[in-house]
Amino acid sequence: MRIKPSIPSRKHGFSLVETVLSVLIMGLVFSTVLLAYTQSARRAEWSGMSLAAQAMCLRQVEQFHAAKWDTQSTPQVDQTTNIPSPVISILDLPISGTNVAWATNSCTVTNLLVCSNPITNIKMITVYTKWSFNGVSYTNSVVDYRAPDQ
Repeated sequence: MRIKPSIPSRKHGFSLVETVLSVLIMGLVFSTVLLAYTQSARRAEWSGMSLAAQAMCLRQVEQFHAAKWDTQSTPQVDQTTNIPSPVISILDLPISGTNVAWATNSCTVTNLLVCSNPITNIKMITVYTKWSFNGVSYTNSVVDYRAPDQ
């Protein structure tokens, strides 16, 4: 008795439609991963610039803290009015080529009178740092209070 080999009715493998669909799905997955990577890189750059602007604000506030303000001396000394404003400088970021980020510090000093016994003078110091990222302007601010040196 002789056995006939079976004739395959269909070849096994992927059809053209299955191959094209799998390539499309992989393309969507890779483009989503690439988009997420670029968005996270852009957000990390924005965060670095925001932190550098905040440090620039705090540096200006420290200048006000270091200035002498003595109301009990004769004549009274108030060096808090000698702090320059506005100040334009470069944000403290890594720079290569032309990616320099400029920022502007501006300050306002408001004299406040606290009605206590005795009456006390204090100053409210507000520092704003304006900077831009991708054509959009942002502002960081710090508010601090200072009493005279005693």
